[in-house]
Amino acid sequence: MTANTLSTPGDRTAGPATAVLPPVPAFPPPRRPDGAAGDGAAPGDGGLASVHARGVSAWFGKHKVLDRVSLEMPAGRVTALIGPSGCGKSTFLRILNRMHELVPTAALAGEVLLDGADIYDPAKRVTEARRHIGMVFQKPNPFPAMSIQDNVVAGLGLTGRKVDKGVREELVESSLTRAGLWNEVKDRLRAPGGGLSGGQQQRLCIARALAVTPRVLLMDEPCSALDPTSTRRIEETITDLSREVTIVIVTHNMQQAARVSDQCAFFLAEAGTPGRIVEHGDTDAMFSEPQDARTFDYVNGRFG
Repeated sequence: MTANTLSTPGDRTAGPATAVLPPVPAFPPPRRPDGAAGDGAAPGDGGLASVHARGVSAWFGKHKVLDRVSLEMPAGRVTALIGPSGCGKSTFLRILNRMHELVPTAALAGEVLLDGADIYDPAKRVTEARRHIGMVFQKPNPFPAMSIQDNVVAGLGLTGRKVDKGVREELVESSLTRAGLWNEVKDRLRAPGGGLSGGQQQRLCIARALAVTPRVLLMDEPCSALDPTSTRRIEETITDLSREVTIVIVTHNMQQAARVSDQCAFFLAEAGTPGRIVEHGDTDAMFSEPQDARTFDYVNGRFG
């Protein structure tokens, strides 16, 4: 998949497009956990990673849902995708770790770069992309009959990783700690994951995603089904994790976007047209001085 090639539905090998891709904005250098500026590590080297979507278009069958979306998601920052339902935010999020292609009628065009390397390169395996770019879904989905500790390490087998018992125990503790759940479950690790509360189940799913050591974590409305207390805990977890993992989150909660994100991208699909990014940039600026009137109306609750 290349930035100057647009595929039509069902055809990823279409010829060069005549359309000119929108310019890609520049962002300040990403921060590292020590607060210093940096470009991030090379793919496979570990550390913080940037994600860069260039000219991404997407279809379900003949229905085009995204039109040439370009967005840089800098390393070590939280990027919030906002906009009304049906504007392509969740589709875009799934494209970032190759889940879009699981839909039989799906097609796409453009590039998704993880520190400059295209995750859709034919030479790269899908499991490799999903190991580096993890996903947490809207509804908590732990394996209900599986123990808490087994839930945490369930993803290791899917990525082909084998660890001995000692490393496994350390991984369970560190992942649950990073997800803000360890102190609540450390004395019942063999209890079923399905017995946890909704908020705890969502943090267990975050721990499961973290156990495979992703460099980027995608979250699709992770708090939409949770009570305010659980939402606060998830938001605290997001803030803590952003020091070590690049996070991209879809949310319809404008207060949440303002609280947890460093930058926002406002998606909109108008009058039956495919979803596009109307405006993106620093979160504070987007909420206080948006450049587009539609952004102002949306963040102030006038539609959507």
